[in-house]
Formats: sequence, C-alpha cells, structure tokens
Amino acid sequence: MFKNMIVYRIAESWQGDLQALEDALQKTVFAECGATQERSVGWAPPRGEQHGPLAESVAGQWVMRFMSESKMLPASVLNRKVNEKAAHIEATEGRKPGKKEKKELKDEAKLDLLPMAFTKQGSMWVWIDPQARTLVLDTSAQGRADEVVTLLVEGLSGFSLALVDTQTSPQAAMAHWLMTQEPPAGFTVDRECELKAADESKAVVRYARHPLDIDEVRQHIEHGKLPTKLAMTWDDRVSFVLSEGLQIKKIALLDAVMDGQSQDDGGFDTDVTIATGELSRLIPDLIEALGGEGRTGLGDGLPASLQTALPAAETLPVRLAQGRPAGKGTVTGPATAPVDSAPEEAPF
Repeated sequence: MFKNMIVYRIAESWQGDLQALEDALQKTVFAECGATQERSVGWAPPRGEQHGPLAESVAGQWVMRFMSESKMLPASVLNRKVNEKAAHIEATEGRKPGKKEKKELKDEAKLDLLPMAFTKQGSMWVWIDPQARTLVLDTSAQGRADEVVTLLVEGLSGFSLALVDTQTSPQAAMAHWLMTQEPPAGFTVDRECELKAADESKAVVRYARHPLDIDEVRQHIEHGKLPTKLAMTWDDRVSFVLSEGLQIKKIALLDAVMDGQSQDDGGFDTDVTIATGELSRLIPDLIEALGGEGRTGLGDGLPASLQTALPAAETLPVRLAQGRPAGKGTVTGPATAPVDSAPEEAPF
C-alpha cells in the first residue's frame, strides 16, 4: 500500500478527532479539472466509493487519499499555437508582436488548447497515527509532500507539525554502518547503495544487486564519498531504501509478513491493517537506530509559506512547555513583536 514514506511529528497541542478531520477534508474535495483549468487537487474517498468518507479509521489508524489531476500540454504544441497566432497578426496587420504581446498570445493559446488536452491523475496515501502522533505521506518528493501539508495545516485548526529529525543524520549513520559492517539491531544492509562525493566533482558511485561488505565501498567513503541511499531490511519483514534526507523509499513487505494470510483476506481494511501495523513498528525502530529524535522545531522542513520564525534553538517540546497559544497551523512571524518606529502613521 505504502511505497514511500516522509514522516512528520504532530504537535501534542493538536487534539483533533476523526469527525473534525472529516469536516476539514470536506472543504477541499477533489474535482476533475474544468475545461480551462490546468490543475486540480483535493481529497477523495480512500475506499474508492463515490460519496464515501474522506477519512477512514481502520484499527485505530486514520487513512486518507490525496488526488491531483493535471492537463498535459506539451511545450512544443503550445509554442506552435503561439507562432500561428503571431504569424496571423504579422500577415493581417503587417507587424510583429512585441514581447508583452507574445506573452498574452501564449495565455490565449493555452486557453484554446486546455479543453482538448489529455489529463493525468495521481494519488497519494496519507496516514495519521493518532497514538504515535505521526503523519506519514506516501511520497519521496518533498514538493508533493509540501502541497499536502499545506492543505492540512490551513484546513485543520491548531494542526502543527514538523519533519521528524534525528540526533544522527542518516548520511553519517549509513556511512558508519557501511564502514563497520555493523547495522543497528533488527536491521540488515542489503545490496543497493549510492555514494556521492561532497567536493566539486560531485562524483557518484552506484551499487545495484552487489554485496556492500567489500573494501572498495570503505575506500570510497574514506576518500570522501558519502552514502545518499542505502537499501536495508527491518526484522526480515520490510525492505526499503533509506535516503540522506530521511525519506524511506521502495518499501516492500516481505514473505514473513504475509505468512498465515489467506488469499481471500484482501481488501482495503486488510491492506491498511497489515501496512500500518508493520510500518508503525518500523518507524520508531529506525528513529532509535539514528540516535532518537533530535531537532524538532515547530515547522522545520515545512513549505516556506508555513515556516515558523521561532529561534533555531527553541524546539517543539520547549515551545509547548512554555504554554504559548497554538494558533491555526504553524506560528509565523518574529518571536517578539518589532518596535513600531512610526506609531502615528496609518499602516495602509
């Protein structure tokens, strides 16, 4: 069910419930692109049932489905249409369109072509573990994650979160595991790795389906190439690729997970129960293998529009302990109010 994971920690100040989540998601229900609409995003029923709930609770886990649709408009087709319009102006008026007019022609051409363009749809599983207070997004692209986080933070009152961060960076940990050939307890190193030089050369070495317990790998690390990806297996149950940015990619549930499962046990509830059951144990074990959680400043790693301006040293637990009121979403603005240098002047 989940092929990738980007994990966020939800602030304890948020005391949401399933109905409040459902009400918030109903504000941005997914609808297909209109005739001249280039892109559309929103929430769809995770079971695929028309008019079904947008937030499903299965075995205490909350699951949602984020949908997006985009019109496919190749640049070559758009440029050809613009050139046709420009040629028509030159033929009928005896002049060439200027730069500003060319931009207007491009907008016109796009409106002409969008109703005929093909559409491409994509979806993303979104999972909230209310007990562990984690938000998990089924993507490895931070840009796509930012879009979903923005919708949630703007739609849910008091919903604040931060990307999970660890005391030891994944890159340093991966380098240590490869150098010592001693992975953390419960984990094994598999046969895929990417090493990248930190200097100007940006040299990259990739291993695929290759043993990594060799001197060559250690020599690359000693010469300054650091791991950016490493394939691992957890508890002989889940295989994945860990990235330097703590993204978890290429998740696969292994045979041990499916032992004892009947072929007739398929379906949404079973898939959710199995996937979240395994991953909800993998996540804390991986965080522990990386030294435990470290910097968790409110808003760290969120989209720029939602970034907090709290001092870097002030972490989420400190902020909440001080009892500052949690507003809608993350807190923005300076930590202290700036001095008004012109109190008599109107602000607008």
